[in-house]
Amino acid sequence: MKKRALFLCTGNSARSQMAEGLLRHMAGDKFEVTSAGIKPSPINPFAIKAMAEIRIDISNQYSKDVSQFINKSFDYVITLCDNARQTCPFFPGKAIKLHWGMPDPADAKGTEEEILTIFRKVRDEIKNKIISQLIER
Repeated sequence: MKKRALFLCTGNSARSQMAEGLLRHMAGDKFEVTSAGIKPSPINPFAIKAMAEIRIDISNQYSKDVSQFINKSFDYVITLCDNARQTCPFFPGKAIKLHWGMPDPADAKGTEEEILTIFRKVRDEIKNKIISQLIER
């Protein structure tokens, strides 16, 4: 039976979308994974680019509102920003709640390459957390 994981952040446009794609790619046979936002907004194109660089296509993923999942149970509920942690609704069951506070790469300024560098850094940080706290757990 697959474990269920939900990644949450404010906009569900970058961090949580990359996390959803990463976990699905790395352990989709062990996890049913989704992501959602407190105030969903369209997926950031830099998130799609950063993921494509490591051959993970998230271009068909879409932003979802956390309210869609209120009555669902999860094994893991992972917040990726302080706002999501503070406003995260209650989820039934015995979900393990993890907080991986990370800067929002969507706030990055600079050239396209400088912005993409920040997305790569956050992507790689999420990947390391997934390996150490979900897959190897």
